[in-house]
Amino acid sequence: MKVAYIFSSQGHTVSYILAQMILPQLENKAHGVEVLGMFFFEDNNYVLVNGNPIGERLAKVAEEQQILVMGCDKCCIERGIETKLVTGAVIGCFPKLYSALAGNPPDQIITL
Repeated sequence: MKVAYIFSSQGHTVSYILAQMILPQLENKAHGVEVLGMFFFEDNNYVLVNGNPIGERLAKVAEEQQILVMGCDKCCIERGIETKLVTGAVIGCFPKLYSALAGNPPDQIITL
């Protein structure tokens, strides 16, 4: 099965669910599904800033496993981080996300 994640909830979604659940499974190749992409909204985008330990781990896994990492362009620009993202992360909106995943679409999209 192929999935994509959308991180839209505020709070501990990224620091807990991504950092302590999803990432360790991806790092150990034990997640159980192929992750095609991750899209980040609002303050969740701060995880993608260079130097953020979670973002750096994500960038490494994304490169190894060919996972699209995208921050909401408007959210990144509003926070002044659009040019400060970890290697491989891009910014865009839903049309860019759709086109990036169109050639190999996910079976499920999971919003956290």
